Amino acid sequence: MSTYGQFCPVAKAMELLDERWTLLVVRELLQGSAHFNDLRRGVPKMSPALLSKRLKSLSRAGVVERTEMDGRTSYSLTPCGQELATVVDALGEWGVRWIPELGDDDLDPHLLMWDIRRTISVDAWPRARTVVAFRLTGVAPKAARWWLMVSEGAADVCDFDPGYEVAATVETSLLALIQLWRGDLSWSRAMLNGTVAVDGAADARRAVPGWLGQSRMAAVPRPA
Repeated sequence: MSTYGQFCPVAKAMELLDERWTLLVVRELLQGSAHFNDLRRGVPKMSPALLSKRLKSLSRAGVVERTEMDGRTSYSLTPCGQELATVVDALGEWGVRWIPELGDDDLDPHLLMWDIRRTISVDAWPRARTVVAFRLTGVAPKAARWWLMVSEGAADVCDFDPGYEVAATVETSLLALIQLWRGDLSWSRAMLNGTVAVDGAADARRAVPGWLGQSRMAAVPRPA
């Protein structure tokens, strides 16, 4: 690990935290990811080798605890690591307010659908198994179809048809769905101007915005 050669506490903290991907790994652990493959889904453009390296660095620093049970490895944040929640939240809020622009390289359907899957309020969904399909434009065909399913109080997302009846289909561009999720665009405006089309029975169409909601960062006030 490189050093800044300064006694400043900010410099000492950044010697660990400003390595590429490190804080995003912490973000994933804060979001509840506990296993290697789940962590990879939250940082899909990070190589497995680099993820393993960062987890080892965080473990050595006392930020992450590695445990094994029944042959399966899991990771969790120590009390030291949990204290980074306020840091990650502050960076996210700052980014929403002051760096709103999105480039083409930022539009990742895998991360978007994973984030939706782990964040939606399943209590808002019907008790019976319910599937919402997505058809995304502006993305490679192999990443343009997704199915989000809530069943028995748990959510799952697939990039293949799970074979169950679809309650509603959301059709929009990848950019628009990301803007909706981030809170840059409201569901009401998007549906009114045709940016988003929802197909299905009337009650399901009305319910989809409430089922999906928006990310926690959507509530962050924007500059005037």
